[in-house]
Amino acid sequence: MKIELKQNCKYALIVPTSMGLRLTPPNGGPVHTAGSFMVQVTSAETNVAAVAAYLGLPVKVLTTFVKGSPIAQMIKDSLRARHMDYEGAEVPQGGPWGYRHQINIADSGFGSRGPRVWNDRAGEVGRTLNVKDFDLDRIFAKDGVQIVHLSGLVGALSPETSKFCLELARAAKKHGTKISFDLNYRATFWKGREKELSEIFAEIASVSDILVGNEEDFQLCLGVKGPEAGGKDIKAQIEGFKEMINRVKKAYPHAQTYGTTLREVENTNHHHWGAIMLAGDQWHVVEPRPITVLDRIGGGDGFVGGLLYGILKGWEPEKWIQFGWATGALATTSLYDYGQPADEEQVWSIWKGNARVQR
Repeated sequence: MKIELKQNCKYALIVPTSMGLRLTPPNGGPVHTAGSFMVQVTSAETNVAAVAAYLGLPVKVLTTFVKGSPIAQMIKDSLRARHMDYEGAEVPQGGPWGYRHQINIADSGFGSRGPRVWNDRAGEVGRTLNVKDFDLDRIFAKDGVQIVHLSGLVGALSPETSKFCLELARAAKKHGTKISFDLNYRATFWKGREKELSEIFAEIASVSDILVGNEEDFQLCLGVKGPEAGGKDIKAQIEGFKEMINRVKKAYPHAQTYGTTLREVENTNHHHWGAIMLAGDQWHVVEPRPITVLDRIGGGDGFVGGLLYGILKGWEPEKWIQFGWATGALATTSLYDYGQPADEEQVWSIWKGNARVQR
């Protein structure tokens, strides 16, 4: 099975996102005792796009910036360095208590101390993302896009961003662009907007070609019953997830591919990492395999990024999940929350378990 992509497009992949900063203490240290922090530009959606961008496919980011902000300049420079085009409105700060780019404060954890993440999103400029600030006909008809990747994080940020993601899905559908949707449920984003967001997410899911989520995402975003408890029997767990995905497919049959990741945590730095994918009527499963983790944040995004890269390259589905597994594992080997693959060979070496020196 292959997903037929629109041809002669300027962009392989487009992602709408709210950009910000991630602050992480060095060497796995805890936030509350840290004397210094590593600063990086971040967003879940650009984490996904990083795989395709680093491996040479044309990628564009749709976002919004605080006008005149040095942080906005840092974000633009980072996106350029990651080989990503971008466009977005410049929003006046409105004084010291006005808009700013969101901050993600992350303790990576170490050994028996688990990771902790504190999101500081007050005044987030990304919540102003508005469909009126983008010429969707130019983006999808004139430039052309093969896949647009939507995230439930952006879809639930604000009423404006919800409408923006919905209109992007409608425009993509109209112009023959494939739609990838990672549900990414966050309870704090949904509070007080459950009915509104359920309807919006259901419409986006109904036209999506690639649907990704975990058991919580499918239950709380789409109202699909989760997997039956499988205990510690991994085969029983996998069967439970397959049954859940079959229920998702029955409720949202338009999609051609459904995926979820599997993670068992031994301790902060040692996980068992796997994935399940239904492509057409064919199941593809990677049973959890041990990986060593430097920082787990971004592993799921890395999986989606590798999956989409495989689709964009026109590979057979078996390779989509293998490459996605490996790019997810790659992301966890970095202090950044996204993988930066040197080339496809590096990714396939991770899949094969080959960590020998290459000279």
